[in-house]
Amino acid sequence: MSPEAVSRPRKHAPPRENVLAAAMAMVAEGGLEGLTMAALGRAVRMSSGHLLYYFKTKDELLLQTLEWSEGKLGEERRAVLSRPGSVRARLDAYVDLYVPAGPRDPHWTLWLEVWNRSPRTDPGVEAGRRQAAIEGAWHRDLVALLAEGVSRGEFAALDPERFALRLRALLDGFSVHVAVGLPGADRDEVLVHVREFLDASLAVR
Repeated sequence: MSPEAVSRPRKHAPPRENVLAAAMAMVAEGGLEGLTMAALGRAVRMSSGHLLYYFKTKDELLLQTLEWSEGKLGEERRAVLSRPGSVRARLDAYVDLYVPAGPRDPHWTLWLEVWNRSPRTDPGVEAGRRQAAIEGAWHRDLVALLAEGVSRGEFAALDPERFALRLRALLDGFSVHVAVGLPGADRDEVLVHVREFLDASLAVR
């Protein structure tokens, strides 16, 4: 194959971000069932073969779409955490960002699918490392927030690292329930439960 033939997909392909945004929009509109290489190709005017040229597999497409979505969410999180005001107000805002908007939330739909597809037992698997990097960013921000609350006397004395692990486990459990639409797992009710837990756990005695 000539060098010109190899480079042709690059020349005519839309920007990568446009492809990932289109993939996310398709998940938001119709769930994962509607996100196929053929359907995405039609949406961005590329052949499914060209998409495979860039992403190799659907698993890689899903993971890159999740990373792109997390990048946007990370910008929101950093903006929230840099606001002036109490640490508790920023912690509540962190929780608001963490919990899905409702059943079939596209970001959480992607998360659940990527979790399900990836062999997470092998730390050497690249996909697992990339997912860990996403989770690590959320975790580090939460630990720093808790440590600030303790140092300022807003929160009870606690180990920020251990408490962050427990809080994220609680948030993950509730978030899965909201994302899959389990009965009684209304987002507003979940936020009330989490805030009651934080009130009881962080109160300075």
